[in-house]
Amino acid sequence: MDIVTVEQRSRNMSAIKSVNTRPELYIRKMLFSKGYRYSINSKKVPGHPDLYLRKYNTVIFVHGCFWHRHEGCRYAYMPKSRVEFWQKKFNDNIKRDCIVREELKSKNIKCLIIWECSIKQMKKNTEFRDEVFCIITEFLKSRELYIEI
Repeated sequence: MDIVTVEQRSRNMSAIKSVNTRPELYIRKMLFSKGYRYSINSKKVPGHPDLYLRKYNTVIFVHGCFWHRHEGCRYAYMPKSRVEFWQKKFNDNIKRDCIVREELKSKNIKCLIIWECSIKQMKKNTEFRDEVFCIITEFLKSRELYIEI
C-alpha cells in the first residue's frame, strides 16, 4: 500500500527531471572548469548522451542509481507498490542502456558512466572528487572503450 494518494504520487513523479539534473550540472561545471568542452544531449550520437566530448570521441552518461538500477547501491531500491510495473520499467531501462552501449561500441565511441551515488560522494569528499577526476582524465586519454564510476 502506498503512503500517498495517486494524485500526489503522479505529481511527485512528474517533477523528476530527465535533463539538467543536479548531478549532471555538477559534472558539467567540474569538467568545464578544468578546460574540457562538450556538447549537451547531442542528437548526433547514439543514446543522446548527457555529455559528448568530440575531441576525445567520448560520451558521458550521468545515471541515476534508482532509474538505471546501479547494482548493489542503496539508492537502487524496489518500490513496494506496483512491483510488476516498476520491474518492467527497470528492465526496459537496463535493456535500452545495453543497446546504446553496444551501438556506441560498434561506432568506436568511448563511454563513461558516472553514477549518482559517486557524485553524492564527490560533493562530500574533496579527495574522492579529485580521485574521480583523475580517473576521468586518464580514461579520456586511454584507448579503453567503457568505464563506470
